[in-house]
Amino acid sequence: MFVSAAHAQTAGGAGGLAGGIGGLLPIVLIFGIMYFLMIRPQQKKLKEHKAMVAALRRGDQVLTQGGIIGKVTKVKDDVNEIEVEIASGVKIRVLRHTIASVMNKTEPSE
Repeated sequence: MFVSAAHAQTAGGAGGLAGGIGGLLPIVLIFGIMYFLMIRPQQKKLKEHKAMVAALRRGDQVLTQGGIIGKVTKVKDDVNEIEVEIASGVKIRVLRHTIASVMNKTEPSE
């Protein structure tokens, strides 16, 4: 009876350092997968959007995030907004970052 209780106490678990790294490895793998599947593509999309907004010029046909389609009539760099004509004689001011996409680019006039 005493031998079986003593034998049960000596059967210990895994060693210290290897067990700590083994427990941390799944967390590191999950973070790596999240980075490549979610964070990196979102950063790339944000970078492309910034470049698109910076390249806006007069005559471009744009779509706003609110669903308004119009033609850029004036680009104001100092206040970070553009003027968009949505109908004949109807112009609205729109913040640059609210442009969802450029539908038709105009060729630069030389």
